[in-house]
Amino acid sequence: MSTFATNLPIEALKAEADKIFVRKRIMNFGLPILVLLYMVYVFFAFDVPSLYEKASWKNGKTLVSDSYSYKTHVTRDNRNGEVSVAIEGERKGEYPEGLSPEWVEMGETTIIDLEDGYIVTFGPDVIEFDIPDYGVIRATPDRRKGVQAELPAGDVPDWINLSKNRLAVTTDAGRLTVTRNRAEVFRYFTGWELFWFTLDSPYYGKGPGELMGLAFAGEAGAIWNDFWTNKMWRHQDVAWAIFETILMAFLGTLGAGIVALPLAFMAARNFNPLGPLRFGVRRVFDFVRGVDALIWTVVLSRAFGPGPMTGALAILVTDTGTFGKIFSEALENVDKKQIEGVQSTGANAPQRYRFGVIPQITPVLISQLLYFLESNTRSATIIGAITGGGIGLLLTQAIITQKDWEEVAYYIVLIILMVMFMDWFSGWLRRKLISGDSKRPRKRKADPKAKPFVLP
Repeated sequence: MSTFATNLPIEALKAEADKIFVRKRIMNFGLPILVLLYMVYVFFAFDVPSLYEKASWKNGKTLVSDSYSYKTHVTRDNRNGEVSVAIEGERKGEYPEGLSPEWVEMGETTIIDLEDGYIVTFGPDVIEFDIPDYGVIRATPDRRKGVQAELPAGDVPDWINLSKNRLAVTTDAGRLTVTRNRAEVFRYFTGWELFWFTLDSPYYGKGPGELMGLAFAGEAGAIWNDFWTNKMWRHQDVAWAIFETILMAFLGTLGAGIVALPLAFMAARNFNPLGPLRFGVRRVFDFVRGVDALIWTVVLSRAFGPGPMTGALAILVTDTGTFGKIFSEALENVDKKQIEGVQSTGANAPQRYRFGVIPQITPVLISQLLYFLESNTRSATIIGAITGGGIGLLLTQAIITQKDWEEVAYYIVLIILMVMFMDWFSGWLRRKLISGDSKRPRKRKADPKAKPFVLP
């Protein structure tokens, strides 16, 4: 607060007041301007305009569409003329012999109807793509001469990529790629195909009502087995990966709490009078929590090898330092009167700690353990990608393939649901253990029949 002497002349008081107002204006307007100038500096220092120019919005759009749709591949081997149809181009999603989608007519000449007039024809030698309002594109693959393409007259549009050894045509209806060895048509469909049952399952393509009828008829076990052992979406492996992730977080958090509690007594001033020992323990806490859990993961994986246990150890080491600091500060704030009351009953030192100290810091212990359990569930996802365990490994593998982005979306949804469940579970357990009730307290409603109390 600015002050000034009141015994000065009016002119001096006015001049001093003007200075104070000018200073206030500079602070009110100058500080936001400095922040704005700093943001402008950051904008050019990180070369945001160049990053914007390099960004491929087309690839981003394709990535988003791949997360909620799937591709059906119709592939022709140019060496022997064999044609196969597969979901996402995988052998596990290949249509059995004699079975194909309605829009693919198999035969010596395979006709692929992409609808709206877009038709691809796999002939014995020539591959044709009839495109409305443009014409027919013909491609003749040859192992020695490459791909010889014939296009309609005029300039080559930007949605056609043509070279000596490759022809790629991208349209809204589908995409055709022709190389020396094979020709392939991709067509997108909305949804996660084969999520429930694979093509070789007798339950593929059946509706919910029909499946319910078969389940009540005694085939519930077989239906569940075909879903649980799905070779494309691997529900059994995904469930085990989720369990491994939660197990890593649980073991690491609980183990850190068990290790940190006795060390916290050594770091608390009111329980350890030896200053050098307290200093050493506190520096150990600083060291283990100062190194990120990912770094400990790399170090421990070199020592113990990959696996979920290595991830749990990395969480344990990092959280031991954090818990040690939190618990020691809680111990330094305990009420001595409660300890003295327990001591007056003739209790020894362990009993004083058990009945005079632990009950006071139990709310802190439980709340911090449950909070870090929730947080470590997310961390275990990333740690699992390094140590080779949990849902993080499956997510990393799906991203590296750069192909099945619907699986990436599936794993991300599962991770979000897992974190939401752990958040709810930790909150419920916290209320149960600390307040003794798993439900939030409800306000009591006033009894309309009750008579008001009046002072005499």
